[in-house]
Amino acid sequence: LLAARAPGLTAALRAADAGYVLLDGTLVECDRVGDGRADYSGKHRRHGVNVQVITAPDGTLVWISPALAGRAHDLTAARRHRIIATCIRLGIPILADKAYQGAGAGAAVPSRRRPGKDLTTKQKSVNRAHSRLRWPVERAIARIKTWRILRKARISPNTLTSITKAILTLETHR
Repeated sequence: LLAARAPGLTAALRAADAGYVLLDGTLVECDRVGDGRADYSGKHRRHGVNVQVITAPDGTLVWISPALAGRAHDLTAARRHRIIATCIRLGIPILADKAYQGAGAGAAVPSRRRPGKDLTTKQKSVNRAHSRLRWPVERAIARIKTWRILRKARISPNTLTSITKAILTLETHR
């Protein structure tokens, strides 16, 4: 019932009415193996699902994506959920971390150090300012993970989508 009341991406972005949004992905662990290899995240060395989180600049939760296989990269997940394309269509800039390199003109990401070269002083200061603006999305992910069901889910990865939608409904209607 709660999952059915969760807003879609476009409706959530319009309701947020923010100058820009913050985007980040996280792995929600689960101990049951749906599709054994697909749900395994090599980065985290755990089974789970990839969830994308969008917040407003003040840390207000805007949207949580449906769950994808744990091995999905953050940029792939954002493209599959059409987050970047929707934000570009609505004219909302995105601040994201280095995992979203190559997302396009709609997403601002930190500068990356090239092999064998150092970042310039300007690039370092821009990266520092960028990370100072991104703390609300990290805080929102931490708040989402305080839900006991998401700490170590003992259910099928397929049902985590409805659980994340229910959490989105409860978090946005406080």
